[in-house]
Amino acid sequence: MSKFELKLPQMGESVAEATLTSWLKEVGDTIELDEAVFEIATDKVDSEVPSEVEGVLLERLFEVDDVIKVGQTVAVIEVEGSESPSAEPVENLEKTEEVVPEVASAAIEKEMVNVKETVAAPVATQGASERFYSPLVKNIAKKEQIPFEELESIVGSGLEGRVTKNDILAYLENRRNGGVQKETATPPVIEQKETVVSAAPKIAEAPHKVTTAQATGGDEVIPMTRMGKLVAQHMINSVATSAHVQSFIEVDVTKVVTWRNKVKQAFENREGEKLTFTPIFMEAVAKALKKFPMVNISVEGDTVLKKKNINIGMAAALPDGNLIVPVIKNADQLNLVGMAKVVNDLANRARNNALKPDEIKDGTYTVTNVGTFGSVFGTPIINQPQVGILALGAIRKVPAVIETSEGDFIGIRSKMFLSHSYDHRVVNGALGGMFVKAVADYLEDWDINRDI
Repeated sequence: MSKFELKLPQMGESVAEATLTSWLKEVGDTIELDEAVFEIATDKVDSEVPSEVEGVLLERLFEVDDVIKVGQTVAVIEVEGSESPSAEPVENLEKTEEVVPEVASAAIEKEMVNVKETVAAPVATQGASERFYSPLVKNIAKKEQIPFEELESIVGSGLEGRVTKNDILAYLENRRNGGVQKETATPPVIEQKETVVSAAPKIAEAPHKVTTAQATGGDEVIPMTRMGKLVAQHMINSVATSAHVQSFIEVDVTKVVTWRNKVKQAFENREGEKLTFTPIFMEAVAKALKKFPMVNISVEGDTVLKKKNINIGMAAALPDGNLIVPVIKNADQLNLVGMAKVVNDLANRARNNALKPDEIKDGTYTVTNVGTFGSVFGTPIINQPQVGILALGAIRKVPAVIETSEGDFIGIRSKMFLSHSYDHRVVNGALGGMFVKAVADYLEDWDINRDI
């Protein structure tokens, strides 16, 4: 017999951890190859994690709602024989601490909790709380007889304000000392000489306070979902990281609209797929990225990482109002038929929450269609660690001046706005403007006799 460690896989670019939402197998259950063992959730996608081997679930190292880092061992599976190259002999499991110390620490904490929590429920279950408490913190609180209300008052230094082991131990030490805080030593006062002119007294600035909304009367209080909180934090981090600037351009897409109306029915009859405007726009963006590769980059500290592949993220709305960004891999290598099939497939599975973790990672540029909701244009927030995002506005029929060799005249044209947000740390206004102009030129020069 040998043991296999089932680890949390990489789930997407910039995703370092996930929340365990449910176990699909109990200890002692038989597990087939590629059978799902547990479910996880990140700010990007909810997903099942399958087993890479056949065997019996021997140990579960985390509980539901625990936060797990990528690469940590989540479960141990007992495998018959040693034919699996990924399976480790029993004696090799003792070396896990040298490779991933966090896993060993988590396992020890779980063992402590299993021994100490057999009598009573954890203190944190005595009241409703939005804040997550690890089993170790709840066990310490129970042992020290900290009431739930008191536990809620402890200021946490962990992720999303969570109370860590060090936080609760420091709180207990302070409580034992009578709650007396150590005061910072007052620096010695240096006596000024008479020849020194004293400076004008400095007016102390009032600390900045964030105004919070208070519920009144018939107000409805709606808590944010877990994904909503993560998306909100992702947006805040992006604004704090990148110097957002925008370039806007109006595009005449009359040729595109005319051509699509002419071929869409024949395309659907032949391919069994609807031909929307999205694959046309994605093709234009892919060509522009190929022309201006310094938009297809990311920033790593003081260096720029120029991406080899052109992988375009496609922001898609979910039924609950949140967004997810599936990625069209190697978009510049797809013809329009292939692009349409990939776009339709990713959009349908995004709406049904059926995307795989690999399908939302490695994006190098993002496109969002704000025109779907009737918006003329928008100022989208960059999807880190990328440096640009393009918003597609609604297509509208508008009066326009049409220039011809015989003179100018007024006509009805189909037009839309492209809004390009980019990181001004590495993309200057000239490059940002030329990129979005290239997208516009490609759409305006569309061949209305193009075969598909």
